[in-house]
Amino acid sequence: MNSSSAISTASAPLNSKLSTFFRVKLPALYRRYPFAVIGAGVLIFMSFIAIFAPLLGTVDPQAVTPLNRLKPPGWEWWFGTDALGRDVYSRVVYGARVSLIVGISVAILSTVVGLSIGLITGFVRWLDAIVMRIMDGLMSIPSILLAIALMALTKASIENVIIAITLAEVPRVVRLVRSLVLSLREQPYVEAAAASGTPLIKTLIRHILPNTVAPLLVQATYICASAMITEAILSFIGAGTPPNIPSWGNIMAESRSLFQIAGYLILFPSIFLSVTVLAVNYLGDGLRDALDPRLSRRM
Repeated sequence: MNSSSAISTASAPLNSKLSTFFRVKLPALYRRYPFAVIGAGVLIFMSFIAIFAPLLGTVDPQAVTPLNRLKPPGWEWWFGTDALGRDVYSRVVYGARVSLIVGISVAILSTVVGLSIGLITGFVRWLDAIVMRIMDGLMSIPSILLAIALMALTKASIENVIIAITLAEVPRVVRLVRSLVLSLREQPYVEAAAASGTPLIKTLIRHILPNTVAPLLVQATYICASAMITEAILSFIGAGTPPNIPSWGNIMAESRSLFQIAGYLILFPSIFLSVTVLAVNYLGDGLRDALDPRLSRRM
């Protein structure tokens, strides 16, 4: 058997699996969870835009051309130009990177940190009273105000925005995990593991952790959507990403004084932000329906 026939034989099963997925499995998923499939598709599309922004952008998003300032949308400038003559389309395309990076990073970090704290506090009774009072104090402050206060202590950067929003979201994850652990630690199999002398870490990983995955996945999607909105608000008020990094929030912030004469400057980034956040929420609703046994049986 030559090399070309070996490659064709190896690629045949892959092509068959892809064909089966798109012909059979994907329509079945769409019939059961239409909004989740739509949300996932939009997120894949936005991720494609963010990854290939250098190829999709028409010009440098920071290129200033005063002669082309405030050009309306048309064939040459798809989304028009801003007050400095910068291409709004390229800036919106590059802005997708910031929103997705912030949203996904905050969702992962807050879930990991909140899961670690929630597992321990929910199982160790004496530590629960101390940690949860701290979390209650943080939750008493609106997340956007807490993020603004944290950003006021640091300089504007994507890393600091991620850290500030993560610290504001961690208490909600901790409370969710703690509530799950409080109900799970009374289960007979957990009590049997404790009675047999199983170490605490092994009990948490083997018996508690697997039962928290489904709720945390759903919560992570909502945190991702909330982080995107919070980042846009921080950038809009000048406390988020620096002006030299295009983001949907600071694109709208730089154009708010021109809203009445050039509304397209705010229209396009706000549409992209709204569609992305809506897609994440649709995906979270679909995951909730798919991972909840009661809803799955009902459907």
